[in-house]
Amino acid sequence: MKKYIIPLILILTACGDFGNTNVDPNNPTSVPVSGFLTNAIHFMPAYESGVTGLYYSQYWSATRYTEDSRYSTTQFDFTAIYSGPLNDLQKVIDMNSDPETMEMASESGSNANQIAVARILKAYFFLHATDRWGDIPYTEALMALENLTPSYDKQSAIYAALFDELDNAVEEFDAGAAPKGDILYNGDLDMWKKFANSLRLKMALRISDVDPAAAKAEFESAVADGVLATNDDNAIYHYLGNGVFDNPRYNDFLTRTDNAVSKTIVDKLLALGDPRVTAYADPIAASAGDVYAGMPYGLGNAEAGGYGFDEVSLPHSVYVKAKDSSVPLLTYAQVLFGLAEGASYGWNAGGTAESFYNAAIKASMEQWNVFDQDEYDSYIQQAEVDFDEAKAIQLIGEQKWLALYMQGYEGWAEWRRLGYPELLPAPAAANNSGQIPKRQAYPASESQNNQANYEAAVARQGADNLDTRVWWDVE
Repeated sequence: MKKYIIPLILILTACGDFGNTNVDPNNPTSVPVSGFLTNAIHFMPAYESGVTGLYYSQYWSATRYTEDSRYSTTQFDFTAIYSGPLNDLQKVIDMNSDPETMEMASESGSNANQIAVARILKAYFFLHATDRWGDIPYTEALMALENLTPSYDKQSAIYAALFDELDNAVEEFDAGAAPKGDILYNGDLDMWKKFANSLRLKMALRISDVDPAAAKAEFESAVADGVLATNDDNAIYHYLGNGVFDNPRYNDFLTRTDNAVSKTIVDKLLALGDPRVTAYADPIAASAGDVYAGMPYGLGNAEAGGYGFDEVSLPHSVYVKAKDSSVPLLTYAQVLFGLAEGASYGWNAGGTAESFYNAAIKASMEQWNVFDQDEYDSYIQQAEVDFDEAKAIQLIGEQKWLALYMQGYEGWAEWRRLGYPELLPAPAAANNSGQIPKRQAYPASESQNNQANYEAAVARQGADNLDTRVWWDVE
């Protein structure tokens, strides 16, 4: 498996010293380190809101070519994560650590601060990957030509390593210059610390069923160190909408209408009178007023073809699929729901489960610009929303799912962990079990190019299919 892309010409020309004979002054060979950081951040929304995750969590439904929404694809390629953002971040770390390049790298910010941000982002991408595939290459990954067949680490070991990585990265920040190329937090180091601690909080909850002692300790440590505290702290990827850096959804929907908002979430929002429906979806084109109708989920191609595009709600024209529509990556609402869950377990969250739960709903509505105090007060008093300690996890799971719209893979992960809401599989499911996937299978290239390590991982983890549960997903 290739983790670095190294042009062959670089290997060949490195064998001799030809002075300046072949140096093109118009194409400098030293690349600003800030460019690697920017490029890695640019990958984040594509993974956070990937369309497969939006299908699995039933935020979107396919209107045509419905195979992927029916789980027909088993194998998913993780090599792009390694050769893309993880490779870029490793370059940031290497160039800021190597005595021969540290001075040049410091032009993009202090060495320590660049390394710290890169380590936090590496943890983010590794977490995304392990939650999709389970056991993956970690310890021996990103070693370039030194190791093209890395072994797979257990997911439990990866989680333990990522907790340490995030904790140590926060400690590495110094008083030097902030990293350049930071298009997420614009060099605000305090925000990066909150982001790292919020990732730790999310991870702690992820393992609460399989290692409750470690989960409690990591949760309480993250809270004490400081997590996202307002919507102003949200990690949001802002597309410029300038014709170059446009939200890909804009082009997707410009000439095609392959997806609509799922009936699953639209019906839930409408049943609750939830104002977020007006930010998540457009009214159906066939209506004269504000009428919303979701696309039935997981239909076969023939059945889906019976629905006209003007009969179902498409993703919102401003908040979701405009040129400059932003993508949420990690939000205050997520953190508040996490605090509510931790408090429901008796962990030290700094407040009550009910107060955090209600605040999370409010934060989500504010995030999507639909908050009205009177409507909110009525909303949280409904029987299906009003907090009840006896069914705390159900309520948190259902409301967190609603708040995670457009964070498809995160919504899927939380559904697998909490079991709420009670999603039904695609009626025309194309996979063998007919059930919603529990993980994604490894790319075919691994069984061919890294066979021994691939087979060891499968023997340890379970069948390489969509039904094998990852380590933290217990029944």
